[in-house]
Amino acid sequence: MSEDKLTLFQHAEAEIVGLHRFFANWYNADKADKLDFSRFERAIGEGFRMVVPDSGKILDREAVLAYVRNNRGSFHGEFIIEIEDVSAGWEADDVIVVTYIEAQFRGGQWSRRRASALFSRSSSAPNGVEWRHLQETWLQMPEADGFNSKRTET
Repeated sequence: MSEDKLTLFQHAEAEIVGLHRFFANWYNADKADKLDFSRFERAIGEGFRMVVPDSGKILDREAVLAYVRNNRGSFHGEFIIEIEDVSAGWEADDVIVVTYIEAQFRGGQWSRRRASALFSRSSSAPNGVEWRHLQETWLQMPEADGFNSKRTET
């Protein structure tokens, strides 16, 4: 299917997977030097906001960009991100809400969070959509009792 015939959901799904692939490489010390940070900047729309799972604090676009930029190469192997259960929610014209589960492996432990993301169509963004809003909620926290290196289903 050609790029211009993809549905808005297909663009958003490709962006979710692509951006998390970028994160996995950006945070990996062995791969970070080969990446262009502008990929992330072009994907995050003006006015972007993120609700973080730890405190519920709302971060603006500049805070999220600075956090990611400053943590480049912070892991030496053992950092993996997997995306699961991507599904479309509300959609109108050039805007869509998508939910997904992000599983991360780091420091010998898995964690999982459910995310709800709002995207809008953008021809200048890497996959044709910009991130406008993101909220993450813990499903499995790294420090939870009984947490080990095996993933558990929720």
